Amino acid sequence: MKPRIALIAHDKKKDDMIAFAGEYRDFLAGCNLVATGTTGSRLINELGLAVECMHSGPFGGDLQIGARLVTGEIDCVIFLRDPMTPQPHEPDINALVRACDVHDVACATNVSTARLVLGRLISTNRETTA
Repeated sequence: MKPRIALIAHDKKKDDMIAFAGEYRDFLAGCNLVATGTTGSRLINELGLAVECMHSGPFGGDLQIGARLVTGEIDCVIFLRDPMTPQPHEPDINALVRACDVHDVACATNVSTARLVLGRLISTNRETTA
């Protein structure tokens, strides 16, 4: 089964998400991707990835992804958070991260951890297809 990955980035981290996704573009192209609005649009337009776009985070996109996570439709979350800028939808962000913890779903909140998570998914994918 294709890995089901959620991609989310705060405004000041969107360029980091595009650079990160560009590094892993070949792998991500073989995954089922879901993203919040603007992040997903940029991934589609700048990298040509097939992404199902939810609403923007402040308009409920984080909650939409959280709902999918709870029903087992998301295998991991890459959420590049901006820890230096207050977010008006902080309760939604906390709910999503909490859902990851409750349902034991990997949640990377910075590029270093995201590389570790995708590295593991890539090696696991190779093992299962070998």
